[in-house]
Amino acid sequence: MSAFEFFFSFYGLVLGLSVAVIATGVARAFKHRKTVRVGWKTPMLAAFVALDIATFWDAAWTNFSNAPYSYGLLIAGLVVATVYFVATSLIFPEPDDEAQDLDTHFWANKKAILLLLVLANLMMLIGAVWVNMGKSNGQQIALSYGLNLIIYLALVIPAALTRRAWVFALTVGLHIALYLYLVGLSLINPAAMAAASVAAS
Repeated sequence: MSAFEFFFSFYGLVLGLSVAVIATGVARAFKHRKTVRVGWKTPMLAAFVALDIATFWDAAWTNFSNAPYSYGLLIAGLVVATVYFVATSLIFPEPDDEAQDLDTHFWANKKAILLLLVLANLMMLIGAVWVNMGKSNGQQIALSYGLNLIIYLALVIPAALTRRAWVFALTVGLHIALYLYLVGLSLINPAAMAAASVAAS
């Protein structure tokens, strides 16, 4: 096992727990759909967070696969993965909350969830810039990540702060569409996506 495989197995385990939390929440909501009103906001938020985690996981593999292992890198990965875990834990109510309407829970927790995602992505940007700044194309990579973060913030922060359902639907819907576009592109032309990842790594 390489140093990176050791780091990524730990990082992936903690981050994978976040996916498990979302899946558990979806299953619980579906199970109690006759007694608890689900609506569309919480499922949309859960879908966005799941896609965000997958994209984040991919970015970690791309940026840190050649980074030297260190205890600091392990702790940094733990912190970021924990932020995601806390965010995902807020998406669905706990069984003992006895929620009757997921929309009420959504409005109470949506801001915290999305701002935690912003925090995690800011930390990823710092880490990505740090590991790439010594490369010949380091400035280009940093600029690319910076532009991506601007788009991310332009969509996620308004979604986090708004109290209007249509603003949330528009901003998060656009971001989900962007993620799905990347999914489709990677399926149609995986070689090009792999080459882009190699160029960034």
